[in-house]
Amino acid sequence: MAAEDDGLFALPAPDDAPPADPVRIDAPLAVRMRPRELSEVVGQAHLLRPGAPLRRLAEGGEAASVLLYGPPGTGKTTLARLLADVAPRHFVALSALSSGVKELRDVMSDARRRRDRQNRQTVLFIDEVHRFSRTQQDALLGAVEDRLVLLVAATTENPSFSVVSPLLSRLLVLQLQSLAEDEVRELLRRAVKEERGLGGAVTLSSEAEDALVRLAAGDARSALTALEASADGVADTGDTVVDVAAVERAVAGTTVRYDRQGDQHHDVVSAFIKSIRGSDPDAALHYLARMLVAGEDPRFIARRLVVHASEDVGLADPTALQAAVAAAQTVQLIGMPEARLALAQATVHLAMAPKSNTVITGIDEAMADVRAGAVGEIPAHLRYGRYAGARELGNAIGYRYPHRVPGGVLEQQYPPDDLVGRDYYRPTRHGEEHVLHERLIRLRRAVRGEET
Repeated sequence: MAAEDDGLFALPAPDDAPPADPVRIDAPLAVRMRPRELSEVVGQAHLLRPGAPLRRLAEGGEAASVLLYGPPGTGKTTLARLLADVAPRHFVALSALSSGVKELRDVMSDARRRRDRQNRQTVLFIDEVHRFSRTQQDALLGAVEDRLVLLVAATTENPSFSVVSPLLSRLLVLQLQSLAEDEVRELLRRAVKEERGLGGAVTLSSEAEDALVRLAAGDARSALTALEASADGVADTGDTVVDVAAVERAVAGTTVRYDRQGDQHHDVVSAFIKSIRGSDPDAALHYLARMLVAGEDPRFIARRLVVHASEDVGLADPTALQAAVAAAQTVQLIGMPEARLALAQATVHLAMAPKSNTVITGIDEAMADVRAGAVGEIPAHLRYGRYAGARELGNAIGYRYPHRVPGGVLEQQYPPDDLVGRDYYRPTRHGEEHVLHERLIRLRRAVRGEET
């Protein structure tokens, strides 16, 4: 079976195939600098400490099947490639982008023969496993359960959303973390110095190093790619110093890590709403910017703002819903990029507004009572009375018209008998609800006929 190539790390072929070609000198810097052994891996110390499952697997010890979950450029494929050197295991690599159930069954048949005839276990690496359909993921269950293969799966998406539960329960989920700034710096300095990297042909200024670290955002591949582009630009001018200007010329901007179908979508939206709820307009604008730069549908953002206006601001600022609806209408009428201004205005408005969740708690409590059977008969005097025979049923008899009394409020029962005195709306003392709180006390006393 031929080795797979994910475009960055060419995975070694199994021992029954010709040896893989050495890394070419003109290969991308990120390929040339990939770790050749565990000691060269930067980051993920929590997974590679002595006794950790991944380290045991890499050292040839017994281990469970694992799922490597983490952002791009954190070493998922690199770690899997290093497993190819572990003897006496046989290593097979598949990509979910190009493999189906047939390929999986072929691997399983080959793994069974190798186990029975050679007493040799197969390590199966599947990149982008979240792209497998449910049927394809289900095809792995038996082999993983019986340890016919040790599965090493990799995904950039939260497995809770992208991997079926039966398979997930059979895997040890290991979460890789974005590299820390010091770890990215170590990679950059190593790449500048080592012969397989830039071999000292250029020097990297401290300011340029800071810029590359910031742009990489914890992604090793991104850091090395940006460094190589910057170094190439410097070489074209005959200079040997990579400075901030060289980085800016080579790298137009940083890629925002955000997948509209994955957990980054949920995480950023969650942080956006919680920042507004927490009254931090600066953080809210940051997350709004991340969504907009990543290409999130502005209509989705507008809908979230409309919901949030009632859920977390409510009547503490009655204008909040108006601002959110106006932003949503602006998105529909004008579109991007101008609509970003209305979205930003609404975001700041909601973040700085006084907060109250009494609207959502009130309606949710009322609906919970209805679902629990607390409905009761509608008082007869409130029922519709404009049809033949209504009066004979007592409908609308005794209803008192509020506008006929001074102040427009009078004593009268409105809820069913079982719900008299049940308070659903309980205004806070925040913002405009402070005024509503005092007014509601007076209204309830008048309507219920309570003594003042």
